[in-house]
Amino acid sequence: RWLPVLRRQCDIANKRLSGTSLANEGRVLRAVLYAYHSRLLRHRSYLAMQQVEQCLKRLWKMNLVGSLETLAELIPKKNTSQAHVECLVPSQPVLETVALKVLGGCKLILRLLDCCCKAFLLSVKHLCSEEYILMNTVALGLLSRLWIQYRCVLQSLTSLYGTLSTSLHLVSATQQMPYIKGFIFPSDISNFLGVDISSDLKKQKARMLTTKKTTSWLKKLFPTMPKAVLEVGKKRRFATCMSAVRKHSIPCPTDIGELVL
Repeated sequence: RWLPVLRRQCDIANKRLSGTSLANEGRVLRAVLYAYHSRLLRHRSYLAMQQVEQCLKRLWKMNLVGSLETLAELIPKKNTSQAHVECLVPSQPVLETVALKVLGGCKLILRLLDCCCKAFLLSVKHLCSEEYILMNTVALGLLSRLWIQYRCVLQSLTSLYGTLSTSLHLVSATQQMPYIKGFIFPSDISNFLGVDISSDLKKQKARMLTTKKTTSWLKKLFPTMPKAVLEVGKKRRFATCMSAVRKHSIPCPTDIGELVL
């Protein structure tokens, strides 16, 4: 019963991790850091963005996508499992390796989200001080998109670990083949991470939404539009978002530049 669920959750997490949008955001972040390296080497918001880049590098070096692909290939397809009473399942060493990588990936993504939140707040602070307007404006949009996208990745990985934990318990009860010794896999991932994921993400989101508003000079750069034009724009954005949601197989929040209720 748990094999199709495990395969589906592996595919969802794999697609979110290997999406083109995440790769594009990482390239934009590296380009911004490279362009402002000589001028902002000791700048606080620049250093905070460097920490975000370090988290992205470590997450890429983990090769979590490759491990999830390997696990998904070892799980028999639905037709095969229905045609035979007995079928091959992933072994305990494979499940332990993937579960350990998922735990490490969740820990690293939590650190990444915290760095994105800190860099976002510092960029808003320097933007209010009218320092490096272009770089900080780009950084705000970039960091908010990274936070939203990796929040979706974290949610998919936490749900995947719940199924992995159940699978590991069933396989180890059938045939004991321990591979990772000296470590007890937690049944609840929140105990391992040390925080309640949902409440921690809500706190970070509240901090980013309740930051100090930008000064009046920013309104001159982006003047307010008439109310009728705003209503037409909202209707068009809503229609575009609905069509995009219908096309996507994986539901994921979309960063359209304003608060989505």
